[in-house]
Amino acid sequence: MKVRQYSPAIEGRDVLNASFSTSYAGVLAFIAVAAEGSFARASDRLGIGRSAVSRSVQKLETQLGVRLFLRTTRSTALTREGELFLEGCSPGVNSIVQALDEMRDLREGPPRGHLRISASHSFGRRVIGPLLAAFRSEYPQVTVELILDEQPPDLAGDRIDVAFRDGILEDSQVIAKQLVPMQLVVCASPAYMHANGLPHSLDALSEHACVGQRQQAGRVQPWEFRVDGSDVRVQPNVALMFNDADLALQAVIDGLGVAQLPSYQVRDALRAGTVVTCLDRYAPADRGHYICYLSRRQLPKRVRAFIDFSTQLVRALDLDVISHWEVRQRASATDPTAARASA
Repeated sequence: MKVRQYSPAIEGRDVLNASFSTSYAGVLAFIAVAAEGSFARASDRLGIGRSAVSRSVQKLETQLGVRLFLRTTRSTALTREGELFLEGCSPGVNSIVQALDEMRDLREGPPRGHLRISASHSFGRRVIGPLLAAFRSEYPQVTVELILDEQPPDLAGDRIDVAFRDGILEDSQVIAKQLVPMQLVVCASPAYMHANGLPHSLDALSEHACVGQRQQAGRVQPWEFRVDGSDVRVQPNVALMFNDADLALQAVIDGLGVAQLPSYQVRDALRAGTVVTCLDRYAPADRGHYICYLSRRQLPKRVRAFIDFSTQLVRALDLDVISHWEVRQRASATDPTAARASA
């Protein structure tokens, strides 16, 4: 005779499976009959046959070992046990109804809830952070958390709603849409230019004090260029090294050297005249700044609102600082200082 060994995990799972499969339909049918006072009206409410409602209630009664309804040809009434069972089910039913109403409000009402956003430190500080006050003003029922990290996030695992990244996240479940160009420019301060000139070729970088950046993984970030249609990476000898792009920009503004930085980071300094660009003709191919979010048909309204809001405002910033280099070259022909800055 084979003796079956008892396993709490297995037994618990079997009981749960049996309980769920038997009870779920039965509880729904029971609540509908109790609310309508009739098996016929309950079947109409649930959209199933009267016999199906009756069988579900009978299975539930068998499972519970009690009679829930007193049935006659003219009426259907709850037994005392049925009243107690309905009373016990009511909090759970009310919670489900409340959850359904909340989901309906999220879909039909104004955007609300908590929004988690991820971005790199520099892009988050200079581009995304300044937008949040306007977003909160327009959508006051949405709370926002901005997380700055150089590492690409796991959108699902980190519960990130929207991520901003240079380049596309390598995840087939992620939708990535280009937001603005990702341009890299070599820049220096006017004071440095007057004292040392500007590099006119990639080889000339070795004659200048270069400001470098160390990536989070520990490697020194190479400078990227495009020469005669080919991508070229250069690792200049650096006089100063930082692991923070804002510190690298400040070193450039202070006249301490030449650096290659994203256009969004130097845009304000360019307009203020505290930096000038050089080697624009060798600017690398645009990698793009992307807005990323999980691929799903029904985006929460707060996520959709933020995607539309940030896309519109970031694109309006005009972060393209080198696309019209040839035009600036011609315009600077009569201005020797501008010509040197455009070299």
